Amino acid sequence: MPLLATRPPTSARRPGAPARRVLTAALGLALAAGPGAAVAGSAPDRARTTPAAVALADGAGPAAGRPATTGRSSTQAVRVGRKKRRVVFVGNNWEGTADLLRPGSFKRIARIDVVPDREERMSEILSNPVRLAFYAAIQQFIGEGNDQLVDDMYSSNDGRLLVVSRPSFADVVALDLRTREIVWRFAVDGYRSDHMALSPDGRTVVVSASTGNVVHALDVRTGEEVGRFESGGSPHESVYIDGGRRILHASIGMVYSPFDHPSLDPTKDERVLQVVDARTFEIERRYDLRAALDAAGLEDTSTAVRPLTLSPDEQQVYFQLSFMHGFVQMDRRSGEITRVKRLPDLVPETPRELYLLDSAHHGIAMDPTGRRICVAGTMSDYVTVVDARSFKRTPLLVREDGKPYWVTPSHDGKHCYISWSGTDEVSKVSYRTGEIVRTTSVGDHPQRVRNGVVRKSHLR
Repeated sequence: MPLLATRPPTSARRPGAPARRVLTAALGLALAAGPGAAVAGSAPDRARTTPAAVALADGAGPAAGRPATTGRSSTQAVRVGRKKRRVVFVGNNWEGTADLLRPGSFKRIARIDVVPDREERMSEILSNPVRLAFYAAIQQFIGEGNDQLVDDMYSSNDGRLLVVSRPSFADVVALDLRTREIVWRFAVDGYRSDHMALSPDGRTVVVSASTGNVVHALDVRTGEEVGRFESGGSPHESVYIDGGRRILHASIGMVYSPFDHPSLDPTKDERVLQVVDARTFEIERRYDLRAALDAAGLEDTSTAVRPLTLSPDEQQVYFQLSFMHGFVQMDRRSGEITRVKRLPDLVPETPRELYLLDSAHHGIAMDPTGRRICVAGTMSDYVTVVDARSFKRTPLLVREDGKPYWVTPSHDGKHCYISWSGTDEVSKVSYRTGEIVRTTSVGDHPQRVRNGVVRKSHLR
């Protein structure tokens, strides 16, 4: 099956004003249909599972009603043994592939096609006018003129499955890492899937349904929905906390809207930061970020929480915000913004309307010791490491047209991985020195980077 053509030049990726007006109208018509509007062909696939799915994930166990018992990063707690190998998964969003890298050498050992059913999915989309309108709007507004074929991914703890969210197809699939075939598919509410999170015990994966304004909880073995919870506009990041007993979740609102002036921020839909019970999926708490930011003197700052990270004791939350060059620190118990870290804006002449999905910065990860924070300066094309105590930073690692778009700590906690979505590379950066240790070329437009495992017998 042919892959996508190479992406257009940077200047051609973001639609101009006339195109944006047309697409805004198309998106408006689609939104008028409501998130529950029928999607041709998707309902039968809501929990379609092949007979092999349960056998493939025999190490996962049942998901419903079982809270996780280990730390936030599930794959970091997985025992490898003789039959499995640790790998780094890189999702190439515009290409529809996932690269597998060795954590040590950072060399690629495999590439997986995550859209083997592309023709079938496109036939469904083309047969439904509402879904086609959303597909086109997502392609232009969010994909910069490209399909979005892999937003997030996690391997199952037994190393046999790769679970992938595919935004343009509004679904989540599990691929057999041996045969590379789809063993189950789940169609999310609405028309776009986004960020995911895997429970520490590896039994449940949660996925944000961007236009459905809900987060689905799925059984990793079968793809069946075991729960869901409401979010604000455009559900985004989810992180398991408290040993897997709770989920910290944020929505980002209408980041594709052209109304980016601070005075128009209220038009960008509801933004929430909330704590959810991972067993019952009930919302335990919603933070009043507007009040917290105003109290910290950030009255003109958006409340849209982008990537986030937590201190080792999970009492301090560090997160990026739309249009902000830097990040804030929030006390989890009080909900107060206790510190603000401003980082260099290397594109001061760039209007906010040209920020990629409102992301001045998009990518942040604290090392396991809680001493350092790795930060991606998306619009300014740099990465830097910030001392968590003094808030002093290392020299900027600038990569022209790099567009860094995600940060993940390495399994051993010594490095952070940076995806350079603009140059199709991934770098390993030392937390201690703030220097790049190694850079590897990957597929077209890498975004999410995740630690994972794969059975050695499945590598070819």
